[in-house]
Amino acid sequence: MSRPKLIVISAPSGSGKTTIAHEILKRHPEITFSVSATTRPRRESEMEGKDYFFMSKEMFEEKTRRGELAEWEEIYGDYYGSLKDEIERARRAGKSILFDVDVMGALSIKQQYPDDTLLIFIRPPSMEILIERLRNRKTETALSIRQRLERVPMEMDLAERFDVCVVNNDLRQAVDSVDEIVSNAIEAAA
Repeated sequence: MSRPKLIVISAPSGSGKTTIAHEILKRHPEITFSVSATTRPRRESEMEGKDYFFMSKEMFEEKTRRGELAEWEEIYGDYYGSLKDEIERARRAGKSILFDVDVMGALSIKQQYPDDTLLIFIRPPSMEILIERLRNRKTETALSIRQRLERVPMEMDLAERFDVCVVNNDLRQAVDSVDEIVSNAIEAAA
């Protein structure tokens, strides 16, 4: 039986990591998606257990105290994290897992599962393009854009600790590059 891979895609907000992750999942139905837990309010379009596991801050904090999270981070006042039992359930089923998490979370997963984790960093082509993408999403307030941009220098500095870096200058090319990396990793783990 092959060893399932933990494939982690991370990037500064607006770099396209979530779009790329969704495309990889379409191309690789054999990979399961790691649904994160969060304390942020559920958006109207989101489904419990599909988009996130929504929970109270008290419940999340209890899970951190019990060591039930492989990684977690407080971002803009809300907690986000990956549940260990979800990771282990997928691994027992022999499924590789795709994570769409922040940079610190990615490094935490690598620390806990060093031999089985592949870290992929999605780099924006420039700060100007990143700012333009955040503004064009029309889901961000001026404050949230500023908060997201304040994290970018730290995130870019940590990119060197990732296994591979893909510049998302052209979405189709970036998806193809990540797809090739993922395919090779899964093949090597088989």
